[in-house]
Amino acid sequence: MSIKVENITKVYGSQKALNNISFEVEKPEIVGFLGPNGAGKSTMMKILTTFISPSEGKAQVNGHLISTESKLVQRSVGYLPEHNPLYLEQYVREYLAFNSSVYNIGKSRVEEVIKLTGLTPEAHKKIGQLSKGYRQRVGLANALLHDPEVLILDEPTTGLDPNQLVDIRNLIKTIGKEKTVFLSTHIMQEVEAMCDRVIIINKGKIVANKKLTELREGQDQIVVVEFDYRVEEAFLLRLPNVKSVKNTFDFIYEITFSTTKDMRSHVFDFAHDNKLKILQLNQKNASLESMFRDLTS
Repeated sequence: MSIKVENITKVYGSQKALNNISFEVEKPEIVGFLGPNGAGKSTMMKILTTFISPSEGKAQVNGHLISTESKLVQRSVGYLPEHNPLYLEQYVREYLAFNSSVYNIGKSRVEEVIKLTGLTPEAHKKIGQLSKGYRQRVGLANALLHDPEVLILDEPTTGLDPNQLVDIRNLIKTIGKEKTVFLSTHIMQEVEAMCDRVIIINKGKIVANKKLTELREGQDQIVVVEFDYRVEEAFLLRLPNVKSVKNTFDFIYEITFSTTKDMRSHVFDFAHDNKLKILQLNQKNASLESMFRDLTS
C-alpha cells in the first residue's frame, strides 16, 4: 500500500479543515483528489508530506508512519506544491544539482530528470527566464530527483496554456505507469485524461471514492470536438449511436452517443472524410461533472 490514511482530522482554531478522513492508494495508480476551494485538499497533502501534523489519526506512506518516520517518508515522496517554490536566479541545471546534493545523488540523475521532463532545450537558462509551463517541469524534475515511489502533486496544471497542459499531462501519465501519483485539481477534464480513480472531498469530509471506469458504466458518452469551421448538426447526427448534437460555442460541438465504446475515432474519420481539421477532441464524463456538482454544491 503506497498511501494509507486512517481517521485523519486537522483543526485550525475552531475550524476543522479535515474531519475523520480515511482512504488508501495502491501502486501504480493515479488518483485525483478533487474538491472546491477550501475543501481541505492542500491540508491533506501537507500532512502526507510531513509538512504539518494532523490533530488526530494516522497515515502511512510506503509503510512509513508520518508521525514517527518523517525522514523515511520524505525520502520516498516527491512533492510539487501548488505554489512551486523556485530560486529564480539559479540556472535550471544548477538548481537541480543543488537539490540533488541534499539527497546525495550523482550528476547523472540530474541529466536523467532533465531529459525525462523535456527540459533539455531550457536547461542552460535561468529559472526566472522560463515560462510557467517550463517552471512546472522544473518542479516536477525536482520532485523526481531522488526517484520516489510516490508523487504528490498539488494543482500541477494550474496556469498552463493548452500546449503545456498536454505535455505535463502526458508526463504525469507516463510517470503513473510505474509510480503512485496523488494529485489535486479542480479541472474535470484533467481528471478524465490522467486519473484511474477520484476521491472527492467537501468541507473536510470524503463524499466520493470511485474508479473512473465505475463512473462510466451505463453512462452516455459525450465527445467534445472543435472543427476549423462550422458544421451542420444534421451531418453530425448521421454518426453511429448519436443521441444528440449541441453547438456549445463557435465551432465547438458536444456529441452525445448512446454507447460506452470510444467514439472519437468515428468523429476523426468524419472530419477526414469531410476535409475538416480537428482543433480539439476529448471525452467528457457527464456523470463525473454532475456528481461533483451534486456533492460539493
